[in-house]
Amino acid sequence: MAATIAVLSQKGGTGKTTAVRTLADVFRRVGLSVLAVDLDPQGNLSDYLDIEPDVSPTIGDVLAGRAKTADAIHDGTIPANLGLAEAELVLGGKMGRELTLKRSLSEVKRSYEVILIDCPPSLGLLTVNALVASDYALLSAEAQYFALQGVEQALQVIELARDSLNPELEWLGVLLNIADMRTRHSREAFESLREHFGEKLIETTIRSSIAYAESAERAVSILDYRPDLGADYINVADELLRRLGLAQARSRLGALGNGSRAATTEA
Repeated sequence: MAATIAVLSQKGGTGKTTAVRTLADVFRRVGLSVLAVDLDPQGNLSDYLDIEPDVSPTIGDVLAGRAKTADAIHDGTIPANLGLAEAELVLGGKMGRELTLKRSLSEVKRSYEVILIDCPPSLGLLTVNALVASDYALLSAEAQYFALQGVEQALQVIELARDSLNPELEWLGVLLNIADMRTRHSREAFESLREHFGEKLIETTIRSSIAYAESAERAVSILDYRPDLGADYINVADELLRRLGLAQARSRLGALGNGSRAATTEA
């Protein structure tokens, strides 16, 4: 049965979608079967994974009851487009609307080891659906002054989902994205999160770089485009696999990390 992880943030621009795309890539490279679910009507994850914008069916079709979940999987991804916004409106009028995604994913959950859900940059109905369908929640925060406030707001939604609909939901941790640890601003944001959340803060930060946008434009993983930056995600994956108890997959990260370091040296 897959470990299902909802990746969420209180607002956009925190590097959340890049995190989902790259972690899915790392997990697949160490032999895990991974399903990526784009639950954002903007469809950025689908675009990043080079899925055609007119592909059908999508997660919107699944949530609206127009398609089976298995039929909406394209190259290991359930994509999204603006039609998901319409599906969200339809969901708002249904009984048990918060359980729709959970029921849908139950059809395919046994076929994967990890399911990563890229939530929309808001804390509305789609995000609640993701939390109810998930075993874990991973928060993405930008290294800026309001990072702590955004994490606390997201935690309130996690607690709401846990108290009312998904008591087994665990908070996996918080990842600090778009960080330049050479600046005092980023260091203070990191220390503030560590002071409040202790070991829940993932020790590895994701460095800010224009290379992420460049790699997305080229539909090339950052692991290949800039292996030195990709090493950040390999380290984050190591922490996450430890927390998930996936020891065998974690043991295979060493070779992947060595490959990234070799590529960096050659470059």
